[in-house]
Amino acid sequence: MAYSSGIGALDAVENLFERRVEPINHVLANAESVARACHAMARRFHHGGKLVVFGNGGPSTDAQHVAVEFVHPVIVGKRALPAISLTSDVATVTGVATGEGLDEVFAHQVRHLGESSDIALGISTDGNCTNVLRGLRESQERGLLTIGLVGGDGGAIGRADLDHVLTARADDPRVVKEVHVTMYHILWELVHVFFEQPGALTPEVSA
Repeated sequence: MAYSSGIGALDAVENLFERRVEPINHVLANAESVARACHAMARRFHHGGKLVVFGNGGPSTDAQHVAVEFVHPVIVGKRALPAISLTSDVATVTGVATGEGLDEVFAHQVRHLGESSDIALGISTDGNCTNVLRGLRESQERGLLTIGLVGGDGGAIGRADLDHVLTARADDPRVVKEVHVTMYHILWELVHVFFEQPGALTPEVSA
């Protein structure tokens, strides 16, 4: 009985790892799209833009995590880059939600805080968060670089005409979360790689 139980546990562990490895492999298979997004971000930073990040629930804390990674790098010697999380100001979020509705909490802030030189990064576990999509569409209208970080099949955000969409291909929200953390750490690191390569951010280099 103990032996058969052990086999069952081993199968469960293998299944757990497979469900996590597959989405990461999908990211690696699409490394060029990730690199293009990072290069586009680096060029915006290079020309004075800032990163504007937003999401709901768990992704709201991811947005804060991303912002602090850029503003206060944990690796000594890396430059600080301007970034704000639209989820951090509770008074603004709740005020807009009360006055205009939850769907407008990010779009409203983009209208008043975003500049055409900026980058908008919207994070959604399933890609179907209406207010994240509204924030990204408002960003498009204002000329910001738009990036969706989503899960599952990408949802409505994945089907929107954004500049870049990065998808964690998993149905389990816990796995999506894990892959998203890896992906935005890659975004941070590759942005710095481009800054450290002479000529990588000149107009002659394709975005």
